[in-house]
Amino acid sequence: MSLDSATAAVREKVANASGFDASVKFDFEDDGRIVIDGKADPATVSNDDVETDCTVAMTLDDFEQMLSGDLDPTTAFMMGKLKVSGDMSVAMRLSSVI
Repeated sequence: MSLDSATAAVREKVANASGFDASVKFDFEDDGRIVIDGKADPATVSNDDVETDCTVAMTLDDFEQMLSGDLDPTTAFMMGKLKVSGDMSVAMRLSSVI
């Protein structure tokens, strides 16, 4: 899965979710980023490098596994496959979106 297809998958999930009123950036380092802005009405998904309430750093491969359900986010966090900076409560609410 490429960054473009991952972004499209997140965009579809965000369109079907409600109640996420924060901003989060998934940072894949050299592979790019996906930003969800739940404060916008309607919520937006982009690849812009902007400030957010929370940043989740991980590899694009691990993110793809998380999207497909093959990688549990809690397990990924405990294994060090994802790192959270900023507002941890925002990361905890991501299950309603991802």
